[in-house]
Amino acid sequence: MTTNDELHQRATARIPGGVNSPIRAWGAVGGTPYFVERAEGARLWDVEGNEYLDLVQSYGAVIAGHAHPAIVAAVQEAATRGTSYGATTEGEVRIAEAICDRVSSVDKVRLVSSGTEATMSAIRLARGHTGRTKLVKFAGNYHGHGDALLAQSGSALAVFGLPDSVGVTPATVADTLVVPFNEVPTLDEDVAAVILEPVAANMGLVPPADGFLQALRDECDRVGALLIFDEVITGFRLACGGAQEVFGVEADLTTFGKVIGGGLNIGAFGGRGEVMDSMAPAGPVFQAGTLSGNPLATAAGLAALELLDDAAYDAIRHAATRLQGHLAQAFSGAGIDAHVGRVETLVGIHLGADAPATYDDAKTTDEAAFGRFFHEMLSRGVALAPGAYEVLFCGLAHTDDVVDSIGAAARDAAVAIG
Repeated sequence: MTTNDELHQRATARIPGGVNSPIRAWGAVGGTPYFVERAEGARLWDVEGNEYLDLVQSYGAVIAGHAHPAIVAAVQEAATRGTSYGATTEGEVRIAEAICDRVSSVDKVRLVSSGTEATMSAIRLARGHTGRTKLVKFAGNYHGHGDALLAQSGSALAVFGLPDSVGVTPATVADTLVVPFNEVPTLDEDVAAVILEPVAANMGLVPPADGFLQALRDECDRVGALLIFDEVITGFRLACGGAQEVFGVEADLTTFGKVIGGGLNIGAFGGRGEVMDSMAPAGPVFQAGTLSGNPLATAAGLAALELLDDAAYDAIRHAATRLQGHLAQAFSGAGIDAHVGRVETLVGIHLGADAPATYDDAKTTDEAAFGRFFHEMLSRGVALAPGAYEVLFCGLAHTDDVVDSIGAAARDAAVAIG
């Protein structure tokens, strides 16, 4: 039988750090990563046959559960007709229509291959459309690994304690201004765009303060800057219309990913028609991609979106609420200071007494204690993301019995680290 240790050794010999995304290396929690052999619903199995209840769900890309029959069937059927054409397909049109129908601020959409590519392209579009150079982002918000966006990002950069990345030149980030989350900056007429996660989900889970999003919308309008919502995580995860539906504030441009691919590689950005028409070939802002609108990804994404009606969101919200209650009770019962937050369907753990509102607040979480909790949960058959700044993802497969089993494991794990 192939073991996790064996595969890890082989991986580190041929792949930098043994992984293709840094968080997977378990550097923040220690130990040897498991290698997934298969997954179904809320469960996954590693190559050694160990079974885990999964709260990672491909970092939110999976919402219907692993290997959902409708999504598997859609991919299989699409694959029989070819995997890539370098030409436009009906699937691209249908998923663009589906996104526009669900998000009221989006008139037109451009499909790409990842969330990172979506945010990079949206920023280029904002600069090209406005003729301005400056970009404002918020500390702790993660928008992918594009050079101009790595300043004070959350996610894996927070785990590794890196403010940016070697290889990103000062000139690259010279026009990127970083401000505290939940504080509205005063803008000037050089600002092309303000980009943010409307719900910060890469520095733990930090909701927007009351009135923050609307005040930011108003400030952008005052100086003619575009407001970009990075809804790669929140899009079609919080609600049918994403964070914009939940909070009642519309963006000029929105970036998407994860859910809209049904677990396959995809990204998208969209917005008001007059802004999107600045994209080539309609306008002067260039962007292209050989695999953009891949037929397998659009088929999987459409199948996923078709599953997400009001009843589905009610079920996921119920699971998240139940999970939040279990985790809060587990930490409280073990005498551990912890804030278990929830925003609609997202749940986050902050190992500290107070709920975080900024990146500085978020970084006060007890990372060492989280690492111990991670391994205690893993030993009890529950897989969390291997980093203290990642959120927990429930989906349609997280039934009451699954969530209750996670809760029982959490109570024992909390006592073990208390």
